[in-house]
Amino acid sequence: MEIPGTQHLRDKDFTSKVIRAINSLAREINKPLKLMHVCGTHEHTIARYGLRSLLPKNLEILSGPGCPVCVCPAADIDKAIELGKRKDIIITTFGDMIRVPATNLSLAELKATGGDVRIVYGPHDAIKIAIDNPHKEIVFFAIGFETTVPTVGYEIVNGPPPNFSVICAYKLIPAALELLISQSQLRIDGFISPGHVSTIIGLEPFKIFSDAYRVPNVIAGFEPNDVLLGILMLLQQIKNKKFETLNEYSRVVKPEGNKIAQKIINDVFEPVSSPWRGIGRILDGGLAIRPEFEKYDADKKFNIQIGKSQDIPPGCSCHLVMVGKISPPECKLFRTSCTPLNPIGPCMVSMEGTCSIYYKYH
Repeated sequence: MEIPGTQHLRDKDFTSKVIRAINSLAREINKPLKLMHVCGTHEHTIARYGLRSLLPKNLEILSGPGCPVCVCPAADIDKAIELGKRKDIIITTFGDMIRVPATNLSLAELKATGGDVRIVYGPHDAIKIAIDNPHKEIVFFAIGFETTVPTVGYEIVNGPPPNFSVICAYKLIPAALELLISQSQLRIDGFISPGHVSTIIGLEPFKIFSDAYRVPNVIAGFEPNDVLLGILMLLQQIKNKKFETLNEYSRVVKPEGNKIAQKIINDVFEPVSSPWRGIGRILDGGLAIRPEFEKYDADKKFNIQIGKSQDIPPGCSCHLVMVGKISPPECKLFRTSCTPLNPIGPCMVSMEGTCSIYYKYH
């Protein structure tokens, strides 16, 4: 089926056509199928529009670790909290980050006890705060996937004020996919990969999964018909025993990605073995600030010391939700003690968290 233009993104007739094709292919394949996305926005689209209810019973869509707030280790938040206890430091970060539980506190709870924690839209806002407060240290708590990395890299390359530094908690999506493929009990038949990450890194980093691991992969956009068409493109590969990385989101994603953004990332950061909350340490799963820019690395600048951290509280099953082993209702805390107003685990906080999405739409 031809990739639609923008006029088909919410066209009901096109939706019906794609759903019929999905059901027909699933019947032909005639075996249980598991497809996984690794994007909170994809999960939001799937849940909001009830897409799972339109799919054949032998086709399961798993929600993977696609929420950057959720996979941020408690240890990184503990570092920000430890710095935020100091009267000469202002912590800046995104709004959905401040409510994520860490080992003992969240940044919101630190703020409630007098810590200077401020919500910003990005690093440039934090730099403005640094300029306005020259006698204080401004720490930007940087979380996210490849999509948001260039914004911090750009600011660092252009020489921010000396009282600005970064807690670097960036994670890399392709490394997480490689880990998920290795988990044999999941038996993933195909990946729906995130369009926003691909706008930066392009298609090449995803091709290892189709070429080496023989797992089909489709880069998909975020409208309902984008997701459905991505599913159809995966089923066509499975039926024909083809293993390719295809681009459904071609109206935005270019095969080569954004070369300027890639250069900024490579100039300022280097891949490192990195812990993902509830998942474990992933080889080349994160980024660190390169030594030549270490004066902006809060870890090195302040030599932050914390005690033992706790990623997953007792009874919480976020670690299983994030790798698609269970759905949120299978966690005994879901909708009982764990709610958006009282999040026990990280997946209940962000709008991209699987538990938060299930709470709202299921």
